[in-house]
Amino acid sequence: MKRDEDSGGMWCLVMFDLPVKTKRQRHAATVFRNMLLDMGYGMVQYSVYVRYTPTQSGNRATVKMIKDNLPANGLVRILHISDHQWSTAARFSSGKREIEEETPDFLTLFLNVGESEKIEK
Repeated sequence: MKRDEDSGGMWCLVMFDLPVKTKRQRHAATVFRNMLLDMGYGMVQYSVYVRYTPTQSGNRATVKMIKDNLPANGLVRILHISDHQWSTAARFSSGKREIEEETPDFLTLFLNVGESEKIEK
């Protein structure tokens, strides 16, 4: 697989605010979140999802799919940042700074929690 040497990989962030006042709106929001999960995105915060790809071109098809499936009346923002920018972001939990490596191994992208537990056994 060709790797984007300039960026060291890319992160695609999808941030959104979707209306959830009616049952139909809540259903559309759930369908949209599930679509992101099915596409390999992970939830960072409730309305912020992220996916790592070794190359920027790996995000183009997913951006098109997101655009083709936008819920009505929602606000969606898609942002691409380099792996370096992502890894140098300040992170805090319960008032304490967290320092952790977040570039996933390639296989990690395709395993869900149940599968990774089976492999470890």
